[in-house]
Parts: sequence; C-alpha cells; structure tokens
Amino acid sequence: METTSRPAAQETVSDSPAPGQHPLAAAAAGTPAKRAVDGYLRAPFPWYGLDEAFTGPRWLMQVGVAADGTVQHGAMGHGDEPSIRSDAGGPEKERFAAVITVAASPVRHSGDGTGVLDATTVSSAAWLAGSGLLAHTWPPQLDHSLRDNWLDQQTETAFELADDLTGPEWSVLLLPVDGVPTTFHYRESEFGWVLAGSTGAGVHIGAYGRGMSAYGLGFSAVQDLGAYA
Repeated sequence: METTSRPAAQETVSDSPAPGQHPLAAAAAGTPAKRAVDGYLRAPFPWYGLDEAFTGPRWLMQVGVAADGTVQHGAMGHGDEPSIRSDAGGPEKERFAAVITVAASPVRHSGDGTGVLDATTVSSAAWLAGSGLLAHTWPPQLDHSLRDNWLDQQTETAFELADDLTGPEWSVLLLPVDGVPTTFHYRESEFGWVLAGSTGAGVHIGAYGRGMSAYGLGFSAVQDLGAYA
C-alpha cells in the first residue's frame, strides 16, 4: 500500500470555502473568481491538461501552494463549468473534466526553514481529484450542519481510497500522456469518476469528471496558458 499525506496548505484567497467544503477540495475544485494566471506562471513544473483531441472550452481553476509560497499543484478545467450537483440523480447535463497537476517531490524542509513539507505521490493526486469531485456534489436537501458532516465523511473516505490504490475500488486504465501510454488508477462512483497516475515529467496527474467518459481521454503538457484564460 502506498502511504500518502494530504498535500501542503493552499494559496490564501479572499473568499472562504463554502459551508462544509474542505480548503483543499476548494483548491482542487477551483473558483471562477480566483483564476489569476500568476500562480500558474510561478510553477517550476509543467502543467497538464487534456490533449488536442479535446476541442471544447478550457478554463483555469486554482493553484495550491506550500507555506513558503512554492506552487505545488493546480487544476485546469475542460468542458462545462461544473455546478454543485445533487446526488439524488436527475438528468445529467454537465460534461466536464478537471485535470490536476501535482509536483512530484520527496519529504523536504520548507523554503522558509519553518518546517517540513510532506512528500507528494500519485496518491496525493488521487486524493485531490476525489475531493475535487466531492466539492461539486453536495446533497441540497441537507441543512448546513448535516451537509458539513456529509462532506467531511466523504472527504475522509476519498483520502482512505487514495491511500490504497491497489484496493478493489480501483481498476487500471491505460491513457496517453504526451503520446506515451501511461497507467492510471481509475474508479467510478455515483458522483462521477476519478483517476490518477504519474508521468515522466516530474509530476503526478489526477483528474475527475462527470458526463464525459474517461476512457477516451489523453493528456499533454500545456504549451499556452492563454488557451485557458
């Protein structure tokens, strides 16, 4: 079993997460008002999104940074911008996929010397993807206190699943990354799908989506952030 830790603290934003929303899930999910490109430009690693086979809308989501200001991960959106969807069902209208890039790094001291930063692994990408999907799937019939409890429970479950990528909840999916077939861990739920894998470019890729099949996706390094602006 691959053991993972939750990635480092997120970049500070002026808006607070919605009730019941974990701050890390907020970063993975993204917020339309927080799409400043500066964080993406500060990253010392390549960003990944869907390859050129995807011709729909693309949009920036949000980056996550360590306490010392180092960009550690971020997400890119594709397709319809997701809204909070009831888990009660109903016709599926949204078609989207969010791709999360996580810098691969070992345990290390923070740049400001104040502590130690956890290692990031493919499980880190899997948890970010799982919690990001949950951020758009809240039972609307619950009041705020019950919704908070529901999201806390589901987020903890997503973390436990990400910590056991060889478990029965996951299957193996082979998808291209920069044209190279790459192994991903994949799972489906009533809320959508989640996948995660590692690349040869020093990053891990996580993704989540709904209404758009994961089986035909391909990933490539983003050459022009302007396509997402």
